[in-house]
This record gives sequence, structure tokens and C-alpha cells, in this order.
Amino acid sequence: MTAAPDFRVAQGPGATAWAPETVTDDPYNAQTPSAALAQPLTPAGAFFVRDHFGIPPADPGRWRLRFDGAVATAFSVGYEELLALDHRELDVVMECAGNGRSLMRPTPPGLPWSQQAVGCARFAGVPFHLLADRAGLDPATVEVVFTGADSGPVHGRRTPFERSLPLAAARHPDTLLATRMNGEPLTPEHGAPVRLVAPGRYAVADVKWLIGARAVTSPFTGVFQTEQYLYLDLRGTPEGPVTTLRVKSLITEPAPDEDLRRGHETLVRGHAWSGGGVPVRSVEVLAAHEDDGRDPDHVRGWHQAVLEAPAGPYAWTGWSYRWTPQQPGPYRLLARATDARGDTQPPRAPWNARGYGCNPVASVEVVVV
Repeated sequence: MTAAPDFRVAQGPGATAWAPETVTDDPYNAQTPSAALAQPLTPAGAFFVRDHFGIPPADPGRWRLRFDGAVATAFSVGYEELLALDHRELDVVMECAGNGRSLMRPTPPGLPWSQQAVGCARFAGVPFHLLADRAGLDPATVEVVFTGADSGPVHGRRTPFERSLPLAAARHPDTLLATRMNGEPLTPEHGAPVRLVAPGRYAVADVKWLIGARAVTSPFTGVFQTEQYLYLDLRGTPEGPVTTLRVKSLITEPAPDEDLRRGHETLVRGHAWSGGGVPVRSVEVLAAHEDDGRDPDHVRGWHQAVLEAPAGPYAWTGWSYRWTPQQPGPYRLLARATDARGDTQPPRAPWNARGYGCNPVASVEVVVV
């Protein structure tokens, strides 16, 4: 087993850098440290990493993207040619579909993520539809399959990481062939030299180390599309593929187990987000004393937090609530977000056999002294 690479990097003059928290060494998977999650933009050097097969070599000078399949003109494009095309820049929440899996009971198989396989970064890149227009898609095209340079053994044969997007999603003007993250070129662990960014969807759609795009006239049935990243054996919601981010919130302050002073104002704050470009409509906060019970369904006293304006339709929304505790003892701080569709975080994680889409009410335990 190889040692985890050191991806700790600075994010500009005076910026603080945090090392990602390793979950597995080989392949390397790591989650964003709590301190970095408090930032409006998550530093690239602290951003969570999801890797299935190992990080392939990344040489921009040799990189090419092949576009073929159900197209009038198949072609390939190099890195410098891609950089010469029109670019867009978007702040995007990127969340692993298994984020929070360790909270589910019983715990499903898979990486034991806590609630830190998430971040919000500024991605810049070329809208994919510019290449689709150049290729001339067959009118019968239903999806575009995106292929990464990473591959490994699946069912006894070497298989590349591939995921498809419905044609409308692939051609959306905000679906990017990203080359930069937080103003700097992508680093190897984040998909350099080029990755896909499909805002509003779980990060499995954001294929890293992108080398291929293929138009298809029937739904893609690859292993990462139809065997993995599926909601299976769900309780309370339909089965089906992992697609759009679920509404969710995160408490970034105060820290877990922090001691707070009775009668002194505490700023409770965090982030909230939803999928598909749907804005967060509200965040409510509750401070539940140990005498109040522990079930969010039966504890009263939710209060509206103040929302900040997000940096864009796919960025997370900062929120804050000023709380002055009057009674000493253990408290459970809770936060729940509601989006413009009316979807609200449930009290408990909706269980499924693969542990995807975990979005229960956020909570932090603190003590008032």
C-alpha cells in the first residue's frame, strides 16, 4: 500500500492551508478538515478527494480529449486549444454522493465519510456545449458518456471510470470542461489537467482526468452508471440513480464539544446548499438542552437564521444565528435548510443500501458552562 500523497498547498499570500484528512491511503481518499469548511471558498489544498483507481499521470502538453460516437464529425482537442476557447467561471458546491454515510444505521458499505466530503470552489473552464456544437450531435442522441484516464479491475477486466449525463444536462451552458480551481490550474488529485464539472449534481458526475466524450443514442449501462452510485433499498424515497444534490446544511461554528459561556452571545453559523441550481430559501436553528430531549421531531423552538447572498446559483449559502444560552449543561445545536422547491432536511438520514444522499438535520454537541 502506498503512502498518501502530500497535497497541502498554500492558497495565496497570507492564506491558511490545511491538510485533507485521509480516509484511505491506496487509492487516496480524504475529506475536508472542519476548519477549511468554515471558509466561503474551500481551499483547493484542503478540498476532499475521491479516487477510485489511483491518480493517473497529468501532462497538459500531452493531453487530448477525444469526442466521438453519434456525431457528424469526430475530433480531438488539445490543452492549449481548449484554453483558447471561451471560458466561464462558477462557484460550485461539490459533494460526494456518500458524504455522511457513517451517520446511517446500520452503516452501509463504502468509504466511511463523516460530513466532510464536500466543499465549495470556483471552477473555470470551457462550456461543453461548444465542443458538442462543433461535433454535430446526431438528433437521436440521448446522453453523453464522459471517460476519465483512470481505470482499474472491475468484474475481472480493466474498466475506465465513465459516467453519462442526459443530453440536456451535458449541453447546459454551466456544464464545464474545467481547467482551473480557485484561480489556479487544477492539481493532480482534483483532475488535472481537465475535469468535468456538472453543477448541482453529486460529484460522481464530475469526471476527473477527462480524456473522452461519446454521444450515445441509448442510455449508457456502464458499471458506474447502472451498478454503482444507485439508490437501492431506500426507506421512504424512490430507488434510482444518484443525480441531483439534496438540500443540506452544515454547522461550521461553534466547534464540536466547544465550551460556551452562559449569558454570552454565541454566533452559530454555517453553510447550506441544494441541487440543480435551486436556491436555499431558509435555514432554521434550534438549541436543544439535554432536558429537552434529543429527537428533532419533538423539540420546539426553531429560529430563523440570517442568510447571506450566495456567490451564484451553485454556491453554498452562508447563514448565521445569534444565540445567548441561559442554562448551563450539554446542548445539541441543530440546523435544517429548506430550498425553493419546499424540500427540507429530514430529522434522520434516509437509509439506503449504498449510503448515498445522506442529508439529515445538521447537529453539533456543545457544553454551556
